[in-house]
Amino acid sequence: MNFRVVFKLIGRILLLLAGSMVLPLLVALLYGESPAPFLYSILLLGVIGGGLSALPATSRFYAREGFFAVALIWLLTGVAGSLPFLFSGWFATPIDCIFESCSGFTTTGATILTEIEPLPKGILFWRSFTHWLGGMGVLVLATAIVPSLGIRSHYLTQAETTGPVFSKLVPKQSQTSKILYSIYFTLTAIETVCLRIAGMPWYDALIHSFSTAGTGGFSNRNASVGAYGSAAIEIIIAVFILLFSVNFAIHFLLLCRKFREVLESDELRFFAGVVTLSTLLIAVNILPQYDGFLQALRYSFFQVTSIISTTGFATADFVLWPSFSQAVLVLLMFVGACAGSTGGGMKCSRILILLRSIRREINQIIHPGMVEVVKLDGKVVEEKVIRTISIFIGCYILVTLGAMLVLTLDGHNFTVAFSSALTCVSNVGPGLDAVGPTGNFAAFSGPSKLLMSLCMIIGRLEIFPVLVLFSRGAWRKT
Repeated sequence: MNFRVVFKLIGRILLLLAGSMVLPLLVALLYGESPAPFLYSILLLGVIGGGLSALPATSRFYAREGFFAVALIWLLTGVAGSLPFLFSGWFATPIDCIFESCSGFTTTGATILTEIEPLPKGILFWRSFTHWLGGMGVLVLATAIVPSLGIRSHYLTQAETTGPVFSKLVPKQSQTSKILYSIYFTLTAIETVCLRIAGMPWYDALIHSFSTAGTGGFSNRNASVGAYGSAAIEIIIAVFILLFSVNFAIHFLLLCRKFREVLESDELRFFAGVVTLSTLLIAVNILPQYDGFLQALRYSFFQVTSIISTTGFATADFVLWPSFSQAVLVLLMFVGACAGSTGGGMKCSRILILLRSIRREINQIIHPGMVEVVKLDGKVVEEKVIRTISIFIGCYILVTLGAMLVLTLDGHNFTVAFSSALTCVSNVGPGLDAVGPTGNFAAFSGPSKLLMSLCMIIGRLEIFPVLVLFSRGAWRKT
């Protein structure tokens, strides 16, 4: 393991985080608030990051270093991002600060705050800005704007990018990162303008655009998006949630006017089908609670898009909905968004490949001599990929159940413990019962909050990079 190059990379990321805190610092100054939380954080991260960046290191960097570095960087990012919260004095304990920071960067959107609106605007801005920074990936951002370390950035983005298969849009990874962030920034800007036109103040529009782009869900209002009571605002956010939930390669294909390839995307069609079916099923199920089918459809559509995208915004308390609707939303937490998007969950492509593998297995039981391959977008899926997906889903369920078991030791009932574990691993945000859309995670103990913070990072990095940290072989020098 080339530790020097890993620490050097960590230094660059800490400097990048320090630089990103300048924006909320300016917001604090604009609203006449104390800039001290951000000044202290920038100074501390600048000193540590500068020292690590100056380390001499060779450029030897392979897959093992990539997975190790990504997991370690995300763990440290959660701690580094918590510094403004800690210095602000608005959070009860350092663990609460780490939980909120991890929830932000992993785009989970779970919170320990019981009251959000009294917090300083600079702190709330940073809180949502962490969604935007973490949505596409801090290392994707680093490869786009930070000077090269002379290492193979392909291994970094491969470990950080979501989905069963990693592919670049163009041959050079740095150019791929720039294209991704150009699309990301443009969509964020367009949504901000649309929300302003719909009646949101500029500050609120930025906050909600950052959270939508990262599919995170932090809001500056206690009642989330429901506080505005505006159908126009809900539709704008829901549409952009869906745009950020699809693979960014789809946006790139649209820019290249390859419309046929977009329409032939199996994952996109599966995602659209699941959203449509879930919306209709829930709308019919909750119809008795609302004045007419259109109103039920409005609330159903927003909650479905918010949950399957793992954004976590809310316009209704779905804890009060019938059990069937809650069960559908829990299934959507598992499914998640598309691969290569900013959303969490298992990803639609994995679920689709799993379903087709099951169909193949059934066909081979009926016809033992039949040879059948699993395809996605007309291409054969390698058996190695299918095996990896099966192992990933198994690990995903084991991590969720293991976390649930530990959380029950905190004295919480099964519904709270299970939905808390699932929402953290899937990076959704709200769960059921006490941790629903109108609840929070403040009642959990410090160790449970740290466990859930780790679950958020495990879910964001899709398990394996974090497991590498616990492998003895990863710590050996070679």
